[in-house]
Amino acid sequence: MTEDNQAIFFYSRHPISAAIVRARLIADRGNLDGLRPEDLFAYDQDHYGGLEANDALALAAGLAPGMRVADFCAGLGGPARYYAHRYGVDVTGVDLTPDRVAGGNALTRLVGLNDRVRIVEGNVLAVPFEDASFDRVVSQEALLHVPDRGQAIREAFRILRPGGRLVFTDLVAHATLTTDDAQLLWDGMAILAPESPASYRRKVTDAGFKIVSEFDRTEELGAILKERLAMYQQLRTEAERAGTPAGHDAFHRSYIRFAELAEQRVLGGIRIAAEKTPVTL
Repeated sequence: MTEDNQAIFFYSRHPISAAIVRARLIADRGNLDGLRPEDLFAYDQDHYGGLEANDALALAAGLAPGMRVADFCAGLGGPARYYAHRYGVDVTGVDLTPDRVAGGNALTRLVGLNDRVRIVEGNVLAVPFEDASFDRVVSQEALLHVPDRGQAIREAFRILRPGGRLVFTDLVAHATLTTDDAQLLWDGMAILAPESPASYRRKVTDAGFKIVSEFDRTEELGAILKERLAMYQQLRTEAERAGTPAGHDAFHRSYIRFAELAEQRVLGGIRIAAEKTPVTL
């Protein structure tokens, strides 16, 4: 299976979906009437660290009202809606999986943010955006699915205005994965061989960016994944009861090993903020 098809297969069966978000909202509040953006935040933040991680990324990006933000691999749009609501920015997300695009836009309409947030179907290796058309590009734990991360970073550079910033979080490897572990993560979670911190820095600077900050998230990742493993196990039961996608078996097997590798510090996390510096003559 190709990288694109594997990612689509994974996310089309992911236990966090627009359908399960709606089902949990109805179970918890009885209906979907009068939903506000903040009513979704307990359900739609499908990344490591939740709202706290959003705020840390927003601080590194220097988000400010009126900015145009591109969200690479936006998924269901949880962070995009949060940034629009909390920081007053306009967000255009791009995602490869049709189910996530449709589901994300439906959730956005549900809370009345569709004038400031939209997700388009596309590939971050060739985003459908014009040169120098955004103030910020963000991405959270998504480039791990991308086969050519250097190209995705070059696309971010292309669409940013001079002085714009790319800020992303992603998985990194501090040691070489065994063949069995690498295959397990691919089969279950569509994770391609993670970068090392050094290789990520090289890809960012090779694209033309100047790195302005870097934060090692390895220490916090083990605890986060332990909590998420328990959450996914509960979600699987809830999804099966609701008749919604519950995640395929390989996902649940691989996540157990994923959490172990993070606890052992074989896998870690990183946040990088980089600037497209203006050209001086």
